[in-house]
Amino acid sequence: MTLDVDAVKAFVTIADLKSFTRAAEALGSTQGAVSVKLKRLENQIGHRLLERTPRLVRLSAQGAEFLAPARELLAAHDRAVAGLSKARHRFTLGIATHVGGAELPTLLARLHAYDPLLTIEVRLEDSRDLLQAYDRGDIDAAIIRREDDRRDGAVLATDHYGWYATPDFAYRPAEPLRLAASSPSCGVLNVATRALAAAGIAWTEVFLGCASFAVADAVAAGLATSVFSRRLVPAGTVEVSRRFGLPALPPSEIVLLSALSDAKSRAILKTLVAAFREHFRLPPTADSAADSKPVAAALGS
Repeated sequence: MTLDVDAVKAFVTIADLKSFTRAAEALGSTQGAVSVKLKRLENQIGHRLLERTPRLVRLSAQGAEFLAPARELLAAHDRAVAGLSKARHRFTLGIATHVGGAELPTLLARLHAYDPLLTIEVRLEDSRDLLQAYDRGDIDAAIIRREDDRRDGAVLATDHYGWYATPDFAYRPAEPLRLAASSPSCGVLNVATRALAAAGIAWTEVFLGCASFAVADAVAAGLATSVFSRRLVPAGTVEVSRRFGLPALPPSEIVLLSALSDAKSRAILKTLVAAFREHFRLPPTADSAADSKPVAAALGS
């Protein structure tokens, strides 16, 4: 029996992303084509590999047994191809500190699994700094917060923010609100301080860290309050907007900017987009499929 490598890759991608829609997006294909490849593989093997309902895609018992050998087959195929060409593919990706979270290692591992010859350089900085680097041509792609009226880029998701502090953090309206920030140019903090000014709330910066994790540590230690995405809340903190009468913060679009035009790079970015959306738990519905069209257009498909 000779298995179709593309069909095996389709099976593994569906199993990883738990969605035919996201798998098709990652593979630069259509949901129908991916379904045909999976059906062909199941006919070859003689077993159903995936169980599919309108709300759920999961491995069958035979699929769970076949997943590890399937990964080994793809890895062997990649090694064989690598033996013919040692040229490595490289690109630089910027990810805003207010975007990348605990899922970042998983996203990068997914990229490496997709293409073992990929060398990816990652820069974690504020959105504004990454946007300037992208415009200078210093990085090939960036996932950032949209901070102005610039409309290029593909929308990946919408993020929501709140004010967080420890449960025993003390704030007296007669005193300035103590804030922590990772950078004077932090776009999220700029939005927050403008909202404070509009609400007539005085503030003072008591902690300026060199990285976002330092700010999270300062807030978790009870030194200050700060603004965080609701996905990236420091352990041991609570939302304090209502308790302290702090202003609501507007949501922010997360966008992908890319200057990569070759087919291989676009395929890699599609894999990143699919994995990113999975971690944001966007449902694979007709609406989310429609939302992916701007992404596909921005990646040149």
